[in-house]
Amino acid sequence: MPPARPLPLPPLEVPAPSPAGAEAEVYMRQALAAAEQAAKRGEVPVGAVVVAAGQVVAVAHNERETNNDPTAHAEVVALRRAAAALGSWRLTGAELYVTMEPCPMCAGALVNARLLRVVYGCDDPKAGAARTLYRLLDDTRLNHRVEVVPGVLGQESAALLRAFFSRLRRPENKTSGPLSVEP
Repeated sequence: MPPARPLPLPPLEVPAPSPAGAEAEVYMRQALAAAEQAAKRGEVPVGAVVVAAGQVVAVAHNERETNNDPTAHAEVVALRRAAAALGSWRLTGAELYVTMEPCPMCAGALVNARLLRVVYGCDDPKAGAARTLYRLLDDTRLNHRVEVVPGVLGQESAALLRAFFSRLRRPENKTSGPLSVEP
């Protein structure tokens, strides 16, 4: 019997470019740089940047594999760092720039942190909770709503994820351990 082929991933959807402007692209490029660092460490390449009062207060990437922590998504790690830097869990007025649409867990954390805005790169067709599967960030039933700006550098964000999972699926990278990825 021939070896089983890996199942293809559904295509990552990329929203239409947003009118967010050059400033959003600057912060998103910092998030992409963090995502690239995650990939080098064998983490799914998602990066996040928190900006408060026009200043970057936290930069993070996924750390689930590194820390054996299912909650160590880039968004949650960035929120923790921002709250520590600012001395408050209330991040009112802050913005999060993240390379991929937040999942339900992260969307809940963003609402609870009272963020003003989330700017993201590519949609997440499997777990997106800002626009793709759910709309948790602007759900009027919740006590706080977060403005959502999709599609900033979405093509670049999606390409980084596709390249990572393509390398992961190569036969020489099949291991029994956590996400071993050879460049």
